[in-house]
Amino acid sequence: MLLYRVWLHIASPAALWYTGENSVEEERFMLLHQQLTPLLDGDWAPFLTAECSKPYFSELDSFVTEAAAARTVYPAPENIFAAFRACPAHKVRVVILGQDPYHEPGQAMGLSFSVPDACKTPPSLKNIFKELESEFGPVAVRHNDLTPWARQGVLLLNTVLTVEQGAAFSHAGHGWETFTRAALAYVAELDSAPLAAILWGKPAQKYAPLFKDASARRPVLILESAHPSPLSAYRGFFGSAPFGKVDAFLQEHGEAPIIWQE
Repeated sequence: MLLYRVWLHIASPAALWYTGENSVEEERFMLLHQQLTPLLDGDWAPFLTAECSKPYFSELDSFVTEAAAARTVYPAPENIFAAFRACPAHKVRVVILGQDPYHEPGQAMGLSFSVPDACKTPPSLKNIFKELESEFGPVAVRHNDLTPWARQGVLLLNTVLTVEQGAAFSHAGHGWETFTRAALAYVAELDSAPLAAILWGKPAQKYAPLFKDASARRPVLILESAHPSPLSAYRGFFGSAPFGKVDAFLQEHGEAPIIWQE
């Protein structure tokens, strides 16, 4: 159970290091250990400490481990928790909630909607860029890697953090949603600074009550619209102007806007 073994080793240095005979599994273990250790030194630590010790996480761990042993799972192990690594909890000003990772080779990098710059722009991301250009105008160079957004306080989180190659939603309903809900609740309760939530599509909009509850403690903006997928973008995503609305909200409350065109 890779995720759980990683957690045990980090939480208790005296715990036995994994020494299984399966070199592929051991490599995944090492990569997961490397990415979780820094998170437990930061302000995601209370959240991870609480969640990784719960029974559902052990069951999720078993599921992901078995799936990875039999099939190709995305993203790469070192990127499963990339959204948390890229954006410290106390810096979160905006949440953009996706569904599950891209499921074709070379795409998923652990940040919702983001792909490496060398990768062909997926349709949903292409529509996000179209909406950005309608608000702010074109840019000379467009980056598919949305890490610069994360560095400014945009938590790019999927509701499900792993997926099998070629099988969208294949890891839905196995515990990641519980993990994500806990992460969002943790962020919502952590600070009193302004927080904006961009919820595209009905699956993401199920999490709106978490942000509505937080509005009693901090200024909250909730933007709900259709998903940027080509199947729904013309049913309310295009023309919704989420990026400008977020910037206006942040500035209204004394915060710097997000540089979306970076």
